[in-house]
Amino acid sequence: MLDPQRYLDFLAEHPFSVVFWSSLVEAAGVPFPSRVILILTPAFLARDSDLAWLILVAVAGAILGDHVPYLAGRFAGTRMLGLYCRATLASEACVEKTLRYFARFGPAALLFSRFSASVRLFAAACAGCGNITYWRYFTLDAVGTIGYASLVVVIGHLIGERAVAFLATDRRRWVFFGVLVIGFATLIAYRLWRRRRHGRAQPSTVARIRQRP
Repeated sequence: MLDPQRYLDFLAEHPFSVVFWSSLVEAAGVPFPSRVILILTPAFLARDSDLAWLILVAVAGAILGDHVPYLAGRFAGTRMLGLYCRATLASEACVEKTLRYFARFGPAALLFSRFSASVRLFAAACAGCGNITYWRYFTLDAVGTIGYASLVVVIGHLIGERAVAFLATDRRRWVFFGVLVIGFATLIAYRLWRRRRHGRAQPSTVARIRQRP
């Protein structure tokens, strides 16, 4: 049976390590609740000055993880985008929408992509596929990640303790977990329906979209 207190205790004992690795894993493309962890962690810090270290650790993990889709795009090109599309049940319409978003805003998309996991992965991979130099990509990604991590940590500093208390003691937390499960199942069902309607994304489809004016 799920025991939230067990995970909260582990987070309390290893706050910086958990934040670093969760940020890295999610940035690399593996679904993981790093945002929730980052919101909860400030409740376990001994000093307010540790918030700056928390931001630094989250930024370091996320930037390292972002190298996975970037380097995959650099060396595998559009084939990597097609592979990610199939793994995430994305449709051809979803791919076209994301790539056009990146084409419209260019490298600036990297500054805001951190707030959307799917857009961020595509943006990093597109940056690797395109003509953006590594240091330009790194700079834009770092600025966007610092802004994102700072905002989430501030939110965690304001509501983290109440969120921890809710997850640890409030019996309504099971309703919350139930809603999360239903929401996740609904998302999977919606993606399957969208892929059936618009067609499954293929590497050749991604390449064709990228070549459109």
